[in-house]
Amino acid sequence: MSSDKIQPGSSAPELWVMGVTPGQGREGIICDYLAAAGYNARIADIFEIDDIRPLGIVLDISPYSEDGWGLLTRIKKDKKHRNIPVLPVFLSEKGKVGGVFPVAGFFTLPADELYILDRLAVYGLTEEAETWDLQALVISRSGEDTLSKLVGSIGFEVVKGYTGKEALALTSLHPKYLTFTSLMLPDMSAFELLEKFRLFPYSQNIPVFVLLKDELKEGEKTAMSREIAHLVSKKQLSKEEFLKYLRNRI
Repeated sequence: MSSDKIQPGSSAPELWVMGVTPGQGREGIICDYLAAAGYNARIADIFEIDDIRPLGIVLDISPYSEDGWGLLTRIKKDKKHRNIPVLPVFLSEKGKVGGVFPVAGFFTLPADELYILDRLAVYGLTEEAETWDLQALVISRSGEDTLSKLVGSIGFEVVKGYTGKEALALTSLHPKYLTFTSLMLPDMSAFELLEKFRLFPYSQNIPVFVLLKDELKEGEKTAMSREIAHLVSKKQLSKEEFLKYLRNRI
C-alpha cells in the first residue's frame, strides 16, 4: 500500500479484504495474518465503499477471486475512492497467500493529468526532479504520449520501453527514479515485471505505477488471473513474509 498510513489497533476505520466470498473459508489465513499484526480487518463488499472509507484494501486477484480485477478498476476509476490504497494479493483455492504485489499506485486511462500530478506530489516524487537529472520510465505498447509529456513537464527525462524485456534492459543500464507501466505488456504483465524488478539492485526499489484500462473485458480478466497463478506457482508466504510487504507499504 502507499501513502495513507494504517495504524495497528485503531478502532475505525477498517482494513478491508475484498474479492473473497464470505463463508467459503478462503479468508481465514489472510485475516489471521492481519489480526496478528494488530489490524482491524474484515471481509467487505464494494457497495459499502460509498458509506465507509477503509484505511486500505487487501484485494484477491487470483482465479478464485470474486471479480478482483473488476473491483480494482471500479475503485480506481471512481474519483471518490481512487485514493484508497489497494494491495493486490494471490490467494489460493484454500486461501493460502501465494503472492503479494505492492505497487506504488494505480492510474486509470485516459490519464487524468491533474490527479497524477497531485498523487506524485503526495508521494514526494516531484521535488527532486526540479534539482536533479532523474529518469522516469514509461512502459507501454503505445508509448503513452500524453502521460510521457506530463511527466517530462515536471522535470523528468522520460525513457520509453515497449515491452517488459526492454524495460528490464533499460533499468540494468541506468537507475530509474520511477516507473509507469501498462497492466498488460506484449510479453508479460505488470506484476511479472514487478517481480523481476525485485531481483536486481538498480530496480528493486523503483516506485511502480500501474496503468489500468477504464474497463477490462472478461477475457482479459481471466488471462490476467491465469498469468498471476502461473507467476506464483505453488508458493505460500508465511505470516512474517506477508507482513513484511504490508509494513513496507503502509
